[in-house]
Amino acid sequence: MKIKEMCLCALFAILIGVGAFIKVPISIVPITLQTLFVILASLILRQKAVYSVLLYVCMGLIGLPVFTSGGGISYVLIPSFGYLIGFIVSSWFVGRYQNTNHMSLISRSCIGLVMIYIIGMLYFVFIQYVYYGQIFSLSWIFMSLCLVYLPGDLLSVFVSVVIYKRIEYLVPHYTMSSTQP
Repeated sequence: MKIKEMCLCALFAILIGVGAFIKVPISIVPITLQTLFVILASLILRQKAVYSVLLYVCMGLIGLPVFTSGGGISYVLIPSFGYLIGFIVSSWFVGRYQNTNHMSLISRSCIGLVMIYIIGMLYFVFIQYVYYGQIFSLSWIFMSLCLVYLPGDLLSVFVSVVIYKRIEYLVPHYTMSSTQP
């Protein structure tokens, strides 16, 4: 990886961390700007975006307070940690493709958003059941962990695509020329 690429990866890891602190505590999982920065990193850095998200998660797991509720290895027992895993998978998926027309960007970003939700909700249910011994109904899970966040996250997807399309000509060619799967 080139120095410029490493700097961009570090920059987006920091932006994702900053996005964690811009939050609205609405439910069990707060609304943050992390999704916006994960999707934007995926559009700009392509396949290298996963390194930004991994760097961010590793920074939090080693103890830096970059997550919405702090940091440390024990954060894996917090039910919202699944969304961080979802960020990793989503950035890998969204960053894989080269097509940059609006509909393609929006559709694959929305699929990435669905991946974040599915992984986040499954992890939430798993931790709540195994660690805390709690069971929630499917309707509560869907309403409280998906529908509440969907409008803001869809807005994040659209804002990410608009920002990317505005700066597309500034994005260095090395991020645009990654190999396709």
